Amino acid sequence: MIDKGFDEGKARLNGVEVPIQCILLDVKKQHRGWNPHYHHYIEILYALDADINIYLNGNLFHFKSGDMVVINSKETHDLLFNADSRYICIKFSPEILYTGEQSVFELKYVMPFILENANHQRVFTKEECADGVVHDLITGIMLEWENKAYGYELAIRADILRLFLWILRYWNSQNIDGIGKFDLSDDLLHAIQTALEYVSAHYADCTAQDTAAACNLSYSYFSRTFKRIMHKSFTEYLNYVRITKAEQLLSTTDKSISEIAADVGFSTPSYFIQQFKAQKNLSPKQFRLFFSKEIREKEMTS
Repeated sequence: MIDKGFDEGKARLNGVEVPIQCILLDVKKQHRGWNPHYHHYIEILYALDADINIYLNGNLFHFKSGDMVVINSKETHDLLFNADSRYICIKFSPEILYTGEQSVFELKYVMPFILENANHQRVFTKEECADGVVHDLITGIMLEWENKAYGYELAIRADILRLFLWILRYWNSQNIDGIGKFDLSDDLLHAIQTALEYVSAHYADCTAQDTAAACNLSYSYFSRTFKRIMHKSFTEYLNYVRITKAEQLLSTTDKSISEIAADVGFSTPSYFIQQFKAQKNLSPKQFRLFFSKEIREKEMTS
């Protein structure tokens, strides 16, 4: 089992969570790395002048000048610097890639980038990015972030969408099966979207049977199809949503562990703790202590 490391948490601007964060980093060779960590953002790294090893879900990738790396949401990763390195880091919520009713039809394009342990291409080399589109889009995003001109958030989102369109079209031009396994009918995509929305609204008391009924599918067909598309069983996904909701309660309320377990739908506190540890590699109590410590440290340095 891969060590998930620590949850880096969400970026904040003036104390408010933000869906996008852009950072220009200059790191010295002697810096050994950030330690294994993960976060809820999709992360794009673009090397301006760099020689870095990236450990991503147990696999090693080499990242050098002119290369781009795409890291999915909640994927454990770490960096080891082989030389003084300068690179751009762009983090954004997966929801940036799709919004509203259109997400039903765009889901097949988004799937490779929102699933943990997806098998799509991770590193795009300088040679593959030679048309200059990647460089222009990423440096443009960084410039918008630094200047923060009126409407910069919209400009950044537009460029992120253009960047991922470039990836999809690059795969298509190279006959790479980037989204082939997600090439689903609109009806099936609509059913999965309905399931995700139903779980989001009823996570505390829903079951696979309830969700299948909401999708107008039989329980057995729904269960098989959900696992094939999402690469995790319905129960695993439901527990993931419940743990995510529990994180919010642990970090924003004084409710007890037992109360939070009940609020998010776990039958017993012990099962809640077991599932939380399995997903986060630390207990709910440890998570709360870590979050509180992080807040205190930020307040002291602000």
